[in-house]
Amino acid sequence: MTAGKRLLAIDLGASGGKCFVGTFSADGFQMEEIHRFDHGGVSFFLADRGGAVTERTHWNDTAIYAEIIRGLHAYRRQFGPHLDALGIDTWGADAQWISADGESLGRLYGYRDHRLDGIVEELCRLIPPEKVYAITGIHFLPFNLSNQLLWFIRNRPELLKAAVKVLPVPTLLNYYLGGCTEVDSTWASITQLMDARRARWSPTMLRALKIPARVLPGIVAPGTAIGALRPPLAESVGLAPARIVAVGSHDTASAFAAAPVQDTRDALIISSGTWSLIGRLVARPVTSPAARAANLSNEGGIGNTRLLKNCMGTWIVQELLRVWETADGQRMPWAEVDRLQAAAPPFGGFIDPDDRGFFNPANMEQAILAYLSRTGQPAPSGRGALLRLVYESLALKYREINATLNTVTGLPARVVHIVGGGCGNVLLNQFTADALGLPVQAGPREATAVGNLMVQAVGLGLLPNLPAALPLIRQTFPITVYNPQSPGVWDAAYQRFRAVRD
Repeated sequence: MTAGKRLLAIDLGASGGKCFVGTFSADGFQMEEIHRFDHGGVSFFLADRGGAVTERTHWNDTAIYAEIIRGLHAYRRQFGPHLDALGIDTWGADAQWISADGESLGRLYGYRDHRLDGIVEELCRLIPPEKVYAITGIHFLPFNLSNQLLWFIRNRPELLKAAVKVLPVPTLLNYYLGGCTEVDSTWASITQLMDARRARWSPTMLRALKIPARVLPGIVAPGTAIGALRPPLAESVGLAPARIVAVGSHDTASAFAAAPVQDTRDALIISSGTWSLIGRLVARPVTSPAARAANLSNEGGIGNTRLLKNCMGTWIVQELLRVWETADGQRMPWAEVDRLQAAAPPFGGFIDPDDRGFFNPANMEQAILAYLSRTGQPAPSGRGALLRLVYESLALKYREINATLNTVTGLPARVVHIVGGGCGNVLLNQFTADALGLPVQAGPREATAVGNLMVQAVGLGLLPNLPAALPLIRQTFPITVYNPQSPGVWDAAYQRFRAVRD
């Protein structure tokens, strides 16, 4: 390992961002956070060209960029002017149109926008779903970039005429920093426009959706150095022009890369956060009829494929807290969330976390109560019971997805790795161990940033390959083990969970 190199990971989720410095030296690896900020979608109620007023959700990419600059200033104040490289990872949806003058065309749309309701069905009328899956290996979600671009082509054709590029969010931010327009294969894979076996844009998909190839960014491998900070920008911050590396820019790809897996053949990985991404690492895409029927996704990994399923994660709880904050005038602390749910009686009811009613309701509490009423279940007695119901349902959903993955791969999981912000939820970790009847290893909590830094290190030659990073990860970050305690009780709960599904 080359000594004394410092890299910056810029990790952007759907509700906030963080900047971490990773130091690689002869003594090993260290990581520390230097900047953190909140952000989120902003709702506008606007009249369209027909006069209908509808809700539109947009990201404030200008504010996100400003926070990244603050992160660069924080680095310079603490470490001085030399930074070896930086990499950006983000959530896996949304892109911005760019003009020939390098300017954004309009606001950056957010993936929870209701404009995409019904768009999957429109796409499947243009190209058979089995053909889409055979080419891309990606499951059908309304916010896939394939659907978003189809919506733009049909509803905002003037943007397509004016644009020279459409840049995914991580590429957009790299473009702001250094003029880079490439996207790495992990993010490109989830667009439902990339040929999963060739890591290039699919001509078949582009023709079917009438997307001109000229607007799409070039695809590069994770770890590729794609440019450097623009000299005037670097000078304004007080830094030398650090290299920009295309990491696993889909945050889940970076998180999976940091899971300290001993044997990929028997490890289930859960990246736990606003979304829960539950999957297995496989050598190549699995596009069998069974995988398509299960709506599994083959997302690009770092030298592998992540066969996984998206599941709603802590979004449901975050929205409950938002509703209660509006009612109470103050935010419920996470410590109180943990206390209330731990004190509530078990198995008072069940929801399907992936029910469309929970995707973006005006009031999450009312959405859950409506689901319970519709499925003939009693309303929970208090907030603690409601919180526990959500977390127990998440664990049971994990069990259901694990069973599907076991069947499709033919290799039963024997251990669960939970990484990401949700791995600090002690009760959910124990619920997961109990529901699946498997040991859970929780950590690292900041797995996305860890994976981001490790991919940079491999790309710059500081590490020979990603497997060489795993000992560093195990040595640096604590891993907490949860063993199953009451599998019989959870077996009965699982049967009830499946019985009440719509």
